[in-house]
Amino acid sequence: MRRIQILLLLALTALAGAAFPQAPGSRQEALAGLASTEAATRAAAVAWIARNGAPGDEAPLYERLKDESATVRNFAEQALWLLWSRSGDAALDRLLEHGVDAMQSGRNDEAIATFSEVIRRKPGFAEGWNKRATALYLAGQFQRSLADCGEVLKRKPRHFGALSGAGLIHLELEQHRQALEWFRRALEVNPNMIGIEAEARRLEELLRDRST
Repeated sequence: MRRIQILLLLALTALAGAAFPQAPGSRQEALAGLASTEAATRAAAVAWIARNGAPGDEAPLYERLKDESATVRNFAEQALWLLWSRSGDAALDRLLEHGVDAMQSGRNDEAIATFSEVIRRKPGFAEGWNKRATALYLAGQFQRSLADCGEVLKRKPRHFGALSGAGLIHLELEQHRQALEWFRRALEVNPNMIGIEAEARRLEELLRDRST
C-alpha cells in the first residue's frame, strides 16, 4: 500500500506547476474538488482522499473512473485500491501487507493462511477476501477463488478487481461466455483496465467465430 501512496504523490508532484491549485485542506474541500471543471483540481482532490480518506469516501471516486482526464482516472483507480485496503485496524492492515508480500514472493500457502486469518479477525473486510481470492487463483484453486470473489462482491458490488478476477477464473476453466460476462461487468465499473478490455474483445471474436 505504501508503494501506491508514493506513486500517487510522485504523479501529483509531476502535475504541479505555477498554476497548480492548492491541495484541499479538508475532506469537505476534497469532495467538492471532485466536481471541479479543472482536471488538476480533481486530481488533487482524489490524491487527498487517497492519503486521508476512509472506506466511506470511495463512492464518489467511482465517477472519476470515467473522468475525461487520464490522470484523474488513474488516480481514482489507485485511490480506490488504497481505500479498499484500509480495514480501520492498523494491526490488521499490517497483516494484510504481510500476506501481499508473501503472495508476491510466490509463497502462496503462507499468503492464503495469512489472508484467512485476516478474514477470521474481520469477516466484513472485503479486501481480506479479495486478497485470498487472488492467492487461491495463483495456487490454481479456482473454485475456492471464485467463491471468495463472491464474498467480496457481497460486500462491495463495484469491486472491479473481484469482477475481473471472476472473469479470469472462468477463463482458466474455459468457460468463455461466463468470463466475457464478468469482464463486461468489470469494465462497466472501470473502463480503464486495458488488459481486461483486450481479453474481452478476444473473447467476443472467439464466440462470434464459433457461432458462424
